[in-house]
This record gives sequence, C-alpha cells and structure tokens, in this order.
Amino acid sequence: QVQLVESGGGLVQAGGSLRLSCAASGFTYAVGWFRQAPGKEREGVSCIDVSTYYVDSVKGRFTISKDNDKNVVYLQMDSLKPEDTGVYYCASARHCSGSVAGYDSWGQGTQVTVSP
Repeated sequence: QVQLVESGGGLVQAGGSLRLSCAASGFTYAVGWFRQAPGKEREGVSCIDVSTYYVDSVKGRFTISKDNDKNVVYLQMDSLKPEDTGVYYCASARHCSGSVAGYDSWGQGTQVTVSP
C-alpha cells in the first residue's frame, strides 16, 4: 500500500488561503481529499484521477492538482470560510469516489482552522 503524508494545514482568517500537500510514497491512480469537523462525519471535498471533482460547497474556491513527477497532490484553498474548518485527510484509490469506503490508504490528517 502507498503511504500518504499531508502537510500545509494551519490557522487562517476567513477569506485567506492555504495550500495542502499530499505526498505519496509511490504512484497513485486517484487521490481524494476529505475533511472531518468535530462531531461530524468525514466528507469528500475533492478528488483527482483523469478528471477533477469537487463537492458543491468548495467549487470555485478550491483547486486540486497533481505533480506526477513528485507524486504529490495539492489542494489550493482560497476564500476560506469558518465552515471549512476541520482535519483534512488525503487518501488513494483506483478511481475517484465520493465514498470513504472507496479508498484504501489514508494519511494522518492535517488541521485547518479558519477564524471568523
């Protein structure tokens, strides 16, 4: 199984930006970003395989991209809102899926906190 390591989280004011990175130990067919807020279920945010996918709440604000040479997937997050707060995880799969169950390797997560 591929190993995944997230980085780039932090504290930012509303309207600010962060860029998350997901470094993989090897090739990945698809990488998804998920987030989990306290007391809530983990939800899919974005995914990249041969296409890119976004949950409606982040469309126009977040951009997912991949550096195949470095095996790194990025999530550029702009115009951040307090409701974007949570632990962000990246995960790998054979193809993008909105279901947590569709992913077989997960990173440890990185905290994103957006203050009002």
